[in-house]
Amino acid sequence: MPNIKDSVLSNLNRQVQAMGANAIRAFDEEVSSVPNIIKLTLGEPDFNVPDHIKAAAIRSIEENDSHYAPASGSVAVRQAITDFLANRYGLTYNADNEIVVTVGATEAIYDCLATLLNPGDEVLIPTPIFSMYGPDVLLNGAKPIYLDTSANDFVLTPEQLRKAIEDSDGRAKVLILNFPSNPTGVTYDKEALTALAAIIKETDMVVISDEIYSELTYNQNHVSMAELLPEQTLLLNGVSKSHAMTGYRIGFVAGPKKLVEKVNVVHQFTTTAASNPAMAATAEALGTPAGKADTELMKLAYQKRRDYLYQELINLGFEIPNPDGAFYIFAKIPAKYGVDDHSFALDLAKSGKVAVIPGSIFGLGGEGYVRISYAASENQIKAAVKRISDFMK
Repeated sequence: MPNIKDSVLSNLNRQVQAMGANAIRAFDEEVSSVPNIIKLTLGEPDFNVPDHIKAAAIRSIEENDSHYAPASGSVAVRQAITDFLANRYGLTYNADNEIVVTVGATEAIYDCLATLLNPGDEVLIPTPIFSMYGPDVLLNGAKPIYLDTSANDFVLTPEQLRKAIEDSDGRAKVLILNFPSNPTGVTYDKEALTALAAIIKETDMVVISDEIYSELTYNQNHVSMAELLPEQTLLLNGVSKSHAMTGYRIGFVAGPKKLVEKVNVVHQFTTTAASNPAMAATAEALGTPAGKADTELMKLAYQKRRDYLYQELINLGFEIPNPDGAFYIFAKIPAKYGVDDHSFALDLAKSGKVAVIPGSIFGLGGEGYVRISYAASENQIKAAVKRISDFMK
């Protein structure tokens, strides 16, 4: 094996040098070697992709749809996306120039930040939150400003937002919202979003609104930030969670034409274009009545799992914010176990043979919590509850 010079390594991008691996993946790998472990760690739906969606991908291959698509995505998938956003959320976008199809919402996050940020800018990030945003901000030379929402039922308040903007003294360029939330499952209602939108409208900031779990909202209708602040919102979504298509890697960005055109420039230099068969499958998923029905069936199953897991964990002494969406429960460890969530999760994995994710991985306010995914099967969840109960006794 060739040995690279230390002097070469020391000259790498300083932000990359300072970063470790994805903390969620790292913990998952750490406990995966435990024999007979039940993993409730990753946001990985246990459903198979519906047959009619798979058939669309297969047709694309069989019809030799093997050449470069337009950078912003095939015409069919962009039209399906605009129809989807109009049908579900009453949003109006032009398929020709206000949509960019990305390789998962993961790429969409990076593309938007790379478009918006200059060195020294600040990005406001309410926490606990998905652990990818902060590193992407740093990679683009900006500074993440974390806003702990744990005292406010895990919802950013207008007072918090206004103070953060004032403290930034003009350096805050972006607010990132993720709802329904990974990891808490908490979402925002229209009143809460309206109050935040009114504050943002007074500024030149842009909201990156990651609504990848929008279709998995249970006790209320999902309201998009793009409905209330369309001129200052880049909306992110995709089919990974709504249609169990994580491996197809299709996300998208929707927003004002002049802003989306710049996002598309970053996208072109990053990936050229998404995969044609995956886009064909996405057009089927988002653009057909059958695709909508698929999501409804999955959502009913998730809601049943949520209700069961929520009540069982409450009975075991966990405190849990109301999980109105996504497929996670963010559970506060009972006081007798202390607040070291990493040690608790590690002990639960090794002794109880159930893997969950330490809450501190998700930033300020996550300490003393664990994230439990109910994207696993009902049988696995029931078996995990039995093991957690035995472990805590």
